[in-house]
Amino acid sequence: MLNSLYLSTIYAKKAALAFMFCALLTGLSCGKRKPPLPPIKRVSQQIEISGMQRGNIVALSWTLPAADASDNSFPNIKRADIYRLAEPLNTMLIPSEEEFASRSTLISSVPITEADFDRKKFVYNDMLQFAGQSARLRYAVRFVNESGQKASLSNFITIEPTAKLAEEPKSLSAQISEAAIFLKWNPPVKNVDGSQPVNFLGYNVYRTEAANTKLLNSAPVTAADYSDKFFEFGGKYTYFVRTVSLGGDGNPVESLDSNSVEIIPEDVFPPKSPSAITIAAAPRSLALFFAANDEKDVIGYRIYRTTDPNQAKSEWQLLTAETLTTNTFQDSKIESGVTYYYYLTATDSTGNVSEPSEVVSETAP
Repeated sequence: MLNSLYLSTIYAKKAALAFMFCALLTGLSCGKRKPPLPPIKRVSQQIEISGMQRGNIVALSWTLPAADASDNSFPNIKRADIYRLAEPLNTMLIPSEEEFASRSTLISSVPITEADFDRKKFVYNDMLQFAGQSARLRYAVRFVNESGQKASLSNFITIEPTAKLAEEPKSLSAQISEAAIFLKWNPPVKNVDGSQPVNFLGYNVYRTEAANTKLLNSAPVTAADYSDKFFEFGGKYTYFVRTVSLGGDGNPVESLDSNSVEIIPEDVFPPKSPSAITIAAAPRSLALFFAANDEKDVIGYRIYRTTDPNQAKSEWQLLTAETLTTNTFQDSKIESGVTYYYYLTATDSTGNVSEPSEVVSETAP
C-alpha cells in the first residue's frame, strides 16, 4: 500500500514536471501563435563608388539608394563610413574585404540626411597632403544604419595621385556683349605642391544652367579667356573654370574650381541702323527699299519723313504707325515737285531702338 502510494506520488511529480516542460515548449512553439513580426529593415546593399583626383583632392561619389516604394520612407541609413588604404606603387595583390578592413583607415563618417536622398548623388572630397613619396590610394565606402549595422564594403577604387598639378585659375570675371559673354581669369602660377614650372595643358570652361553643368569647350583652351556665344538674354548662368594638367598616367587631370561667376545677361544693346536705303520715284508715290538687319531679334522698322532737312530728327513725321515688318515701304502721300527726306530706325524684341540711319531724299515727279 505504501509502495503504491509512493509510486503514485512519484508518477504525479513526473507528470507535473512533464507538463511544465511541455507548457514551456508550448509557449515557444506549440501554443497559440502570435502574429508574425515584420522583418527588421536592414541597411542597404553594397554600393558602387567612383572617384578621381582634382587638384589636391580625391573626389569620391556614389548614388544613394531610392526611397522604399512600399511605405515611401527613406532607407534606414544614417551615415557613410569612408576608408582609405595607402599602398606602395609596387603592390600587386588586391586585398580581400577582410584585409582591407583590417589595414585601412577610417578617414570620415559622413551623416546621410533626407536632403541627400533628394539629391541622389553624394560627393566626398578627401584632401591630400603630399609628402613627396609616390603612393597608391585605395578607397571603399559602406553604409551604417541607425542600429549600427554595417553593410558590405563598396567596390574598391584606386588613385595614384600626382603632386605636380596646376592650381585652379583665379579672379574669374565676366562681361556681356550683344554677341557673347566674355570670360577672363588669371592663370595659375604654381602647382598644388608649390613647385614650378606649372604643369599646364589648358583650361576647361563650365557653365551651369538650371542645375545642369556643361563643359563648353571640346578641347582645353590655352588662352586665359573664353567667349560663350551660345546663350540667351534673360537666362541665368553660372561659370567656373578648371586648369588641366598632365597626370602621372599620361591622362589629363583637372584642378579645383575657380571662383564662380553668376550672370543674368540683359539685352540693352540696340540693333544696327538700317542701311543700303534706296528710293524709286513713280507718279504719285516714292518707294523705299533697304537691307534687312541681320540681328535675330530685330522685329521691325520705323520710317520718318520731312521736307526740311534742317529740322531736328525728333520732330520728323513718323510714317509707320505700326512697326514695319518688311524691308520695303511705299509713300503715296506726296506732292509733285516736293523733295522728301527720310531716315529709318530698327527695333528689337526687347524694345531697343537703333540710331537713325543715313538720310536719303528724292523729289516727287
